[in-house]
Amino acid sequence: MTTVSRVDPVLLACDLIRKPSVTPRDAGAMDVLQGVLADLGFSCRRMPFGEIENLYARRGTAGPNLCFAGHTDVVPPGDTGSWSADPFEARIVDGVLIGRGAVDMKGGIAAWTAAVAEVLAEGELPGSLSYLITGDEEGVALDGTKKVVQQLIAEGERIDHCVVGEPTSAAVLGDTVKVGRRGSLNVWITVDGRQGHVAYPERAANPIPTLIHLLDRLQGRRLDEGYPAFPPSNLEVTTIDVGNPATNVIPPRATARFNIRFNPSHTGAGLIAWIEEECRLASEASGRKVTLETLHSGDAFLTEPGPFVDAVMGAVEAVTGVRPDPNTKGGTSDARFIRAMCPVVELGLVGQTMHQIDERVPESEIRQLQAVYAQLIRGYFKTFA
Repeated sequence: MTTVSRVDPVLLACDLIRKPSVTPRDAGAMDVLQGVLADLGFSCRRMPFGEIENLYARRGTAGPNLCFAGHTDVVPPGDTGSWSADPFEARIVDGVLIGRGAVDMKGGIAAWTAAVAEVLAEGELPGSLSYLITGDEEGVALDGTKKVVQQLIAEGERIDHCVVGEPTSAAVLGDTVKVGRRGSLNVWITVDGRQGHVAYPERAANPIPTLIHLLDRLQGRRLDEGYPAFPPSNLEVTTIDVGNPATNVIPPRATARFNIRFNPSHTGAGLIAWIEEECRLASEASGRKVTLETLHSGDAFLTEPGPFVDAVMGAVEAVTGVRPDPNTKGGTSDARFIRAMCPVVELGLVGQTMHQIDERVPESEIRQLQAVYAQLIRGYFKTFA
């Protein structure tokens, strides 16, 4: 039997938190994790794109390959004076770990790594374990998991299933697992007009009515009635800007931004085609130039019920006594990129304090998640090896 050192998940979480890896800065967080994984026998490969650090690590060459995906980058701490402890000190108070990234998601990375060490100490596995870790999840997500996945696919790397360690639990550990996510489409529309005095509208061309009419048409369409396991798709206008501080000036242009969160009734390409047509019609009707810019960050996906989902939910129930709710609610995650390689399920800590002042997690919750992950790994290889 191979001798494998145990990993304390709380100490590892503290070590990771003490690296202030606010996107896109890594600040040494990847080095901390890579050092632990190398000691556990993983072959580690850094995959930088632009200024973003990424890590793909694998132990074993045979299938099946169970991957853990996550991110070491964190959001800014905000007003540090409002924290009860330095956000990057990783202080433990009354059994609660306080720090930026404690929940989202350095605590989850530490729990999985401790679980891997625990299982490997019992003997070799009939397959492979891997990590796909990025430093770009909290940012624009262009040079992180998306590009790593594209590179791995091009190289012929095979990942059979993936667990993403995002903080999916709502109230108690394991009450929720994410088996899918809605797609996301960001849209910017700009209408050009001609600036002029409000008292002489015939000498100007106001872009605002055209933009308002266009937004009304877009919002007036009911996108769908929902989809099995998904709520209805929704379009939400997030800003309208004209950059006009004066009360007597017709502005030269008007811009709006909106986001569509959509279920599998749609694709990003289909929604873009619809918006392009509406913009064309608005331009023709008004004589104004209408410019469209889009950012499609991923289509909706669903990991169907089956042995993999059963293995995840069974592990949670065996350790916590809680039967998870498998749902697709919430925002996006890097699972939207990984699903191009394999089925994905998300399972992690309670997310109530993520991105907040005094982000925190009880030590006991991190250790309980380690136990869940260890049970999941054992059950996975019993099922698929």
